Amino acid sequence: MKGLYLVTPDWDDTEKLLAVTAQALQGGVSVLQYRHKTASDELRKEQAQGLLQLCRRMKLPLVINDHTALCEAIDADGIHVGGTDASVADVRARLGADKIVGASCYGDLQLAREAAAAGASYVAFGGFYPSRVKKYAVTTSHDIITRAISEMDIPMCVIGGMTVDNSKPLVSLGAHMVAAISSVYSSADPRSAASEFSNLFR
Repeated sequence: MKGLYLVTPDWDDTEKLLAVTAQALQGGVSVLQYRHKTASDELRKEQAQGLLQLCRRMKLPLVINDHTALCEAIDADGIHVGGTDASVADVRARLGADKIVGASCYGDLQLAREAAAAGASYVAFGGFYPSRVKKYAVTTSHDIITRAISEMDIPMCVIGGMTVDNSKPLVSLGAHMVAAISSVYSSADPRSAASEFSNLFR
């Protein structure tokens, strides 16, 4: 797993969500995460199914944020869990060995160790910078990447206010993926924005 890890915004307009996502995928995305914190169950399933069709055409994985039952219902490729969601071990046991299981570890290396030991496919660190979307303490230091690499053989994703420019130092330290929402979805040209992120890994 390496490259742009694209996370969807909380858009209720499914047609717009799918259209902008399709543009971004053409620019180069490694993993797509469907995340909508305020959607109804019906809207969430409708949007996830539409995104899954896009991902199948582009041959890239769709990961569902938090909602394990939705992941199972549409047979998405995996799940991402946060610190207050189901545990990595529980989700891994429920979904089996073949699905992707990602874990938010914030700025906590011990959380990452525990997630890796419990069967996580990747870990996500951050926030590194202030985000236009998510509210969190911006307290994660860059050196967590080098410390994690020195003891864990697992892909690492960096999150939180990511732009092409401010993610460069994290990629040079060894981050395998950069997660972005606004930098792509709020761009006038989502395809080019995604391409610029992808180029960081070439």
